[in-house]
Amino acid sequence: MSGPGVLVDGEPSGAGGVHPLDNPVWSALTGPHAPLATAHGRAAAYPAEITPFVGLADARDPAAWADLATLLTPGVRVLLPSVDAVVPAGWEIARELGVQLVDVALATAEEPEAVTLGVDDVPEMLALVARTKPGPFLARTVETGRYLGIRRGGKLVAMAGERMRLPGWTEISAVCTDPDHRGAGLATRLVRAVAAGIRARAEVPFLHAAASNTGAIRLYEHLGFQVRGTMTFHLLARPDDGPAPPG
Repeated sequence: MSGPGVLVDGEPSGAGGVHPLDNPVWSALTGPHAPLATAHGRAAAYPAEITPFVGLADARDPAAWADLATLLTPGVRVLLPSVDAVVPAGWEIARELGVQLVDVALATAEEPEAVTLGVDDVPEMLALVARTKPGPFLARTVETGRYLGIRRGGKLVAMAGERMRLPGWTEISAVCTDPDHRGAGLATRLVRAVAAGIRARAEVPFLHAAASNTGAIRLYEHLGFQVRGTMTFHLLARPDDGPAPPG
């Protein structure tokens, strides 16, 4: 597997030679998603009702971590995706290794059966997420971009949508299918349709998956995504909010 920051097909780096995908939350919240951001100095966060993700200008910089401590509400748990974070003592609760994949050969297509999901659909979306566990999806996550769903018998049984939006890139997320409707290719059709909308803006789709979820990774590679590198997801709380030390 390629390491952090490995380029795919000569993709350009951002300012200072750091590619936006190496620091996706910061790139989103200082870019297209800036209207959603709460920021303090070199730290930024999505509203807690949208997603628990936070970003730092440089996750190796102690000053950025001090800004994050000022920004966070006491008791809140957040997620920092990073390729190279140096987490100060007392901050981290847990971590999970993920992979980042980018579209290199995805066949996109609009999906005639798909419906656009909005605020009125959130209760159904949350119920589907509760049944399928695709990752963080909260009451206001639908505000991050275009979400599509497929209903059967009036019931929402599959969905996918746009989460982080960076300059030139948009993340596909919340890809899930009700267990009773798996095996019919619904998620694949929705991924292709969401990607079609991203491509129409002259942007490139990307997504994240747990490194342990080898089945999903193989599926995405089969669809035309390529693993770009690893991404560690750090579950964090301010040191004074974290769990008591053992003993």
